[in-house]
Amino acid sequence: MALTLHLAGDADADALLAADPLALLIGMLLDQQIPMEVAFAGPKKLDDRLSGLDVHKIAEMDPDAFLALCATPPAVHRFPGSMGKRIQDLCIYLVEHYDGRTEAIWTEGDPDGREVLKRLKALPGYGDQKARIFLALLGKQIGVAPQGWREAAGAYGDDGSRRSIADVVDDRTLGEVREFKKSAKAAAKAAKAK
Repeated sequence: MALTLHLAGDADADALLAADPLALLIGMLLDQQIPMEVAFAGPKKLDDRLSGLDVHKIAEMDPDAFLALCATPPAVHRFPGSMGKRIQDLCIYLVEHYDGRTEAIWTEGDPDGREVLKRLKALPGYGDQKARIFLALLGKQIGVAPQGWREAAGAYGDDGSRRSIADVVDDRTLGEVREFKKSAKAAAKAAKAK
């Protein structure tokens, strides 16, 4: 994985994301309805509370106990109940389909970009857009670049774009991504008003 990430804007949280594929996958899962950097700080909160981020431990935890852990202030997400369930469902899926090896999603059987995208879209809580953004993040920042990943990621894979968390490498690019999202939202709203 990449030596340095700037997704959470916190050195310890970013170091965890760079070192642990599960943390990165959970951060992407949490990236909705909250600021990107807050979402990607979520795995560090879990890591601290669980004394380590372990896919098997999360998958096997009592659901109520895990949701309570997610809701403990500061909560892992704005909606700790629903997102906590998604995190646990994701971990259960990883244990059942990949024996708990997160990176197997993009390494097992030497998959191409389309196959990695297909595997990501099969994950609980991952739709088409989230899967494409995560694939772009893998290719642009993590060094995981299976054949055809840019095409599979769509516009998120474009070199030099500022569309998503996959393009955030510092405070400046974070601002550029925010501006792109703001402009896209305004254009969609204007088109809908016509």
